Amino acid sequence: MSLLSSFKKRSTLDAAIKQVAQARKSEGSKAEQLYKGAYQGFANVIADHLIVSEALYHWGFGLLHEARTQEPKAAIEIYEDAISKFSFCLLISPNYLGAAIDGGVAFMELARISAEAAKPDLYDLAEDFFEKACAIQKGSAAYNLACVYALRGDNDACLAALQTAREFGSLPDEQNILQDDDMAGVINAPWFKAFMEEVRATPAPEKTKLKDIEINVEPGFKIEKKEDFDYYS
Repeated sequence: MSLLSSFKKRSTLDAAIKQVAQARKSEGSKAEQLYKGAYQGFANVIADHLIVSEALYHWGFGLLHEARTQEPKAAIEIYEDAISKFSFCLLISPNYLGAAIDGGVAFMELARISAEAAKPDLYDLAEDFFEKACAIQKGSAAYNLACVYALRGDNDACLAALQTAREFGSLPDEQNILQDDDMAGVINAPWFKAFMEEVRATPAPEKTKLKDIEINVEPGFKIEKKEDFDYYS
């Protein structure tokens, strides 16, 4: 990093810190605006550190898989930690496709082991991550969105998402779809059976290789903070 670049980052960081101090003394929309400006400043300071975002993604990926091996009480905390890593990764690198998809997956899996009353909000948060993934690369999380819509009973949206997944080559194999618990509520529906018949009758398009695309997309998710996460613990 050049001396000039280092100086600019220091100035940006100092300005962001001052905005937080001002926000703490403010109220309402003014405080919210100051906080958002500060967060953007913090993100700008670390934006060039791609190795940090990669480390955060793989950290979250490890936590996601560890959570699957734990009992629900322990798994909930690990899923939340994984989500914090994916969220921080996206703050640094808004185009990190893997973090957008796996962040949504983590919310979906967290919903499965959470109380019924918590599931709708967790599905909403998963949807935000999947929509971001599709903004980064169209169709990349279309099947994941179909699962969210199936769980909500939104048949029209589910079918549209399945068609998008098929169009962009991200539709899983038939056996995997039929064994997917998230799709259990729709697999016997006439429209779903008709879709699967169409899939069987028509050759599937070549699967698109997922890749990261540089795009200026502001994170569209919000996480209800329950505790302070130490990202470097």
